[in-house]
Amino acid sequence: MLTPKQNLLETLKGGHPDRLCNSFTMLKGIPGDPVFKLVRGNRIRGTNSYDQWGTYIMFPEDAPAAVPFVTEENQVIRDVTRWRDYVKVPDLAGKCADGWEEAIAAKAAIDQEQYLTMTVMGTGIFEQLHMLMTFEDTLVNLLLEPEAMAELIDVICEYRLTYMKLIVEHLHPDLICSHDDWGSKTGLFFSVETWRELFKEPYRRLYDYLHENGVIVMHHGDSFMEPLVEDMAEIGVDIWQGVLPTNDIAAISEKVGDRMLLMGGIDSVVDRPDATEEEIRAETRRALDAYGHLKGYWPGMTYGGPGSLYPHVEPIIIDEINRYNKERFGVSE
Repeated sequence: MLTPKQNLLETLKGGHPDRLCNSFTMLKGIPGDPVFKLVRGNRIRGTNSYDQWGTYIMFPEDAPAAVPFVTEENQVIRDVTRWRDYVKVPDLAGKCADGWEEAIAAKAAIDQEQYLTMTVMGTGIFEQLHMLMTFEDTLVNLLLEPEAMAELIDVICEYRLTYMKLIVEHLHPDLICSHDDWGSKTGLFFSVETWRELFKEPYRRLYDYLHENGVIVMHHGDSFMEPLVEDMAEIGVDIWQGVLPTNDIAAISEKVGDRMLLMGGIDSVVDRPDATEEEIRAETRRALDAYGHLKGYWPGMTYGGPGSLYPHVEPIIIDEINRYNKERFGVSE
């Protein structure tokens, strides 16, 4: 039986995995890096704050996560053609030059024979745009002010590349989970042409850097992104994590399943306090029966990291995938 790490690597290279990968069980996050602390450390339940870019962040006591609250009155950028007057890019290299000892020790404590190491980078390029201005202004500006938006995207890309370089140079994880949602549950936020014109090459630059340094690229996008899958595979996304079942997973597998793994497929509608074990197992088994035979499929929930909102949910999903692997392949974790 392969270790969880070996099984994922075999799946990635189209080799000989002995079972389906199971959620995030083969990945271990590296906690404590100073960049993550700087850019997201202010997100404390029950408090409101401003992030390093000046975006107002709300984290109500009863909310599952912190959210940016951007209005016409508090948005950082009021006129995108004058974005330089408003935007002050956080100095990651200066503020995060030191303080890596905790994360380095945390990585060393991971059993790297069994597991791959991982860091999570939230707030991708598009997400950063709509944290600097209202969502409506972001979408309108992509159409009406593409030159100014392209300049701003390049600046955000450079910031994100600095973030990646700090992580790689100090920790060199096996995998980076890079977040950016490009659509809603049922459609893209913009046209394919707009994405190709403004976002494709910046992301190619970022993911080329990771590949040049031997880092696996996992792109999180729990949204409808089916029209972009050929492009995603082309620019170096090794794993699309967060594939909602509103995407035609079977059709996507036929197109890119031999070049890009598809992690997700289990509807997060089962992540509720009143969800029964039978309901959770039924949705997990539905996804396994529907997609388990497809090229590149990797079952899991669609969130951008391990865990579920309600603690009883994910262990049942993992156990049901183990049951499926035992029944179909004769092995489980």
